[in-house]
Amino acid sequence: MPNPQLICPFPASTPAEPGSSRGHACALPDDLLNEASRRLGIMSLLAAVLWVVATVLGHLALRAMNHGDPSWNRFQTTDAIAGVCALASLALFFYTRRHDQHPSFVLDLGLVYMVLNSSALGLLIHWDPLPENFHLFPMITWIGAVILMSAAIVPNTPAKTLVAGLLAASMNPLGMLVAIARGIPGYGPASNALLVHYPDYMLVGVAVVISHVVTRLCQRVTHAREMGSYRLVTLLGSGGMGEVWRARHRMLARDAAIKLIRPDILGRSSGGNARLMRRRFEQEARATALLRSPHTVGLYDFGVTEDGVFYYVMELLDGIDLETLVKRFGPQPPARVVRILRQVCGSLADAHHHHMIHRDIKPRNIFLCRLGNEYDVAKVLDFGLVKMLGGEGMGLTGEGETTGTPAYMAPELALGSPNLDGRADLYALGCVAYWLLTGSLVFEEKGVAAMMLAHLQKDPVPPSQRSEFAVPESLDRSIMMCLAKQPEERPARAEILGRLLASCDNVGSWTEEDAEGWWHTHIPESHVQMDQDAKSMEAEQKAGQ
Repeated sequence: MPNPQLICPFPASTPAEPGSSRGHACALPDDLLNEASRRLGIMSLLAAVLWVVATVLGHLALRAMNHGDPSWNRFQTTDAIAGVCALASLALFFYTRRHDQHPSFVLDLGLVYMVLNSSALGLLIHWDPLPENFHLFPMITWIGAVILMSAAIVPNTPAKTLVAGLLAASMNPLGMLVAIARGIPGYGPASNALLVHYPDYMLVGVAVVISHVVTRLCQRVTHAREMGSYRLVTLLGSGGMGEVWRARHRMLARDAAIKLIRPDILGRSSGGNARLMRRRFEQEARATALLRSPHTVGLYDFGVTEDGVFYYVMELLDGIDLETLVKRFGPQPPARVVRILRQVCGSLADAHHHHMIHRDIKPRNIFLCRLGNEYDVAKVLDFGLVKMLGGEGMGLTGEGETTGTPAYMAPELALGSPNLDGRADLYALGCVAYWLLTGSLVFEEKGVAAMMLAHLQKDPVPPSQRSEFAVPESLDRSIMMCLAKQPEERPARAEILGRLLASCDNVGSWTEEDAEGWWHTHIPESHVQMDQDAKSMEAEQKAGQ
């Protein structure tokens, strides 16, 4: 999947790199695996600073303790060792910040980095002669601390931790053997190499226990993230009603988006409100399942987990919501706007045919995406506030709540009128069209009450007077019809609005080639990420065999 634009019904606050954890024996979910990779990067950056600072302070200490000794400012072999480690630490830090890096490989690289640092420490600890009258005795060294820190901060399997830990702990005996071979006095016979440093080997056992605990936690997290046949992989975003996760089907290796009610929200809610939220969530799933328009987000499955979390599985869209589209790329040309609006009309026509009113049409709830070789495909999302005509679905608004979004709310909806129909959605769609053409809201009022009052009383300025594009009169007129205060003055049905938009003249051209060119220029596909996803699927299939 292309990396920057894995968009779902809630905007992701921090776009996540999907990555893959399937090749990693710890089986961390991808978001936690990425977080572990970032922690490794922070740790390596800190190590780089410490290598430099420790070297400088060592020279200054030599100057303070040995007055008149000119060797304090001479470059020494130990400085070269510290410099190499500092550069290696910086290299690892910058590598963890790359978008195309494989997180599980980074964690394996972290073990190699630990052994490298330990080899440097082993040489430095034993590089100089021991002070006079100093007696060797078993001790815990900096290498033991590094082994423990690595196990606690960067998760790995117990087996990998054992192997890397034994190698790292062996750097102290190796460093002492090098010192003895160089003729450095004070270290005694070669047998002292193991006798003095056995406590570090004991800490390797502690590190293995830490890794075992982390591995168990990984397994529990993975189990907790299982939703039916799907496994949660990466948190894509959160909103007022719940969270949206990227998920993968365990048998088909197919990615999907899973929406669920956050347990903390249910925990904070009173019994009545929690039940209301559950009912609203279930209604959204059932309503979406009834719709067949290709311009409505597809629903695969829904259910309740053992611990009572309600979820449903929908198609994972590769695209960008209309709010982000305008914020990032500015107002859109009329021809493209007409193409988007006509597709949304198709979705709304299907919903209205099933006696459903969306009640929260806004740019954030409309996605523009690519599906295979098709570009600029509009998808309508989030039927959480849907109202069934004829009374069904009434009473699902909590006390003190306002249904919809004030900046896109039809006057009758703002008044709380019980006699709503599909024309309330067409008013909101007119507001969306206004946003696409001008990059501005219909009314720029501050505060919910002022915004709703403006929709009730103020006349909007035609989009042609506020757009940087030449908006033709026919399109201007169609949008202003949608923004009429009285429902009967708007198009009667979404199909009629779609035909009006299709008949608009002088809007210009926006062909399939134009759409494809725009996507390749502004949101190019990440082939590296697609390769990672392919490797992830292959590893998962092998694991299941």
